[in-house]
Amino acid sequence: MNPLSTPSATPPTVMPLPGVAFIGGGQMARALIAGLVAAGQSVATIAVADVSAAARTALEHDFPGLYLTADPLLAAARAPVWVLAVKPQHMAAVAGELRPLALQHRPTVVSVAAGIRLEQLGEWLGEGVPVVRTMPNRPAFVGAGITGLYAAAVVPPPARAQAAALMQAVGATVWVDAEIQLDAVTAVSGSGPAYFFLLIESLAVAGMAVGLPEATARQLAIHTAYGAGLMARDTGIDAATLREQVTSKGGTTAAALAVFEAAAFRATVTAAVAAAARRSAELAADASAPPALR
Repeated sequence: MNPLSTPSATPPTVMPLPGVAFIGGGQMARALIAGLVAAGQSVATIAVADVSAAARTALEHDFPGLYLTADPLLAAARAPVWVLAVKPQHMAAVAGELRPLALQHRPTVVSVAAGIRLEQLGEWLGEGVPVVRTMPNRPAFVGAGITGLYAAAVVPPPARAQAAALMQAVGATVWVDAEIQLDAVTAVSGSGPAYFFLLIESLAVAGMAVGLPEATARQLAIHTAYGAGLMARDTGIDAATLREQVTSKGGTTAAALAVFEAAAFRATVTAAVAAAARRSAELAADASAPPALR
């Protein structure tokens, strides 16, 4: 299986899953459900457990036919693939509650909770339960995300394929070779959308400063970012070459890039990503610590 799938404007072709139970019905769960349904997964094969009655009502409105409950055990009993989508601080209690069922049925467990390590998940759910950690990003909400995945070597290929199929419902997927690399994934793609939003925001403000109306500057900045992203994704040409193709010697682009280079743009990006990776590791350590040590 190719570890990298390419997102598109049309619903992706996703391997049908035998049944999925979402433990937690928040925004990421909703995005995954929407992606699965758009890709052809029947709502009758999806169950969601959420303690919030308001959340269940909203899900029922958006996805008629979904099985909804406040009890994680009832949802988990209906599916061989579980998605742990509760807040990190609730993960130990929820996983502990699911432990007997997990040990009995050995489901594929996919965690979308930031900072919770496989060691903790294995301890809470029980030895031998196949668990895959994932790090999706916010563009998953519009079907254009990218998710980093990691599983221990003992997790069998069918479980890996199920986890990848689940996350491919909302965009691209890429496997990493070591769990610690998920901190780098967080720094690059998890936090990355904010970097691009900052660039779009700054470019629009700069456009206004040189005389453009606000609406025009915003539209130009947004569509330029969108088009550049599509070119980087779809042409097969590396970003450095694409940049060179836009840059004529002595031209307007060269003048702008010279300012970026003088301001140590590359070094700033490197430092920013390193800071995000360090913070991700710190937050993971805090999340994994016993409650008395947090």
